[in-house]
Amino acid sequence: MLDDVSITHLAFGREFTRAIEHKQVAQQDAERSKFVVMQAEQEKKAAVIQAEGEAEAARLISDSLAKHGDAVIDVKRIEASKEIAATLSQSPNVVYLPGSSGGGAASGGGSGSPSLLLSVGRR
Repeated sequence: MLDDVSITHLAFGREFTRAIEHKQVAQQDAERSKFVVMQAEQEKKAAVIQAEGEAEAARLISDSLAKHGDAVIDVKRIEASKEIAATLSQSPNVVYLPGSSGGGAASGGGSGSPSLLLSVGRR
């Protein structure tokens, strides 16, 4: 009677080994495809959420314009001007030349010439 058997060397045929490798590669490809699909779904959800947020922001701006007129735009223009002025004030290569408000012959006869920003940096 035989109680215990120990196999010390076991070799499979080339076709069997190749089939196992192909199966593993196919499983990895399937997992990679699942991941790509999940990633695409997440990107789609993110795009939808962003579009909904932008639509809500546009609706709020539209409602505000209807309720308060152009005051909201004026406030935004002032805020943007403050940011631009702060940025330009930190630059050593920018000079501000205010326009004249006299409206005489020196200014072209209009109500005033526009202000001018000059960049005096070296190239």
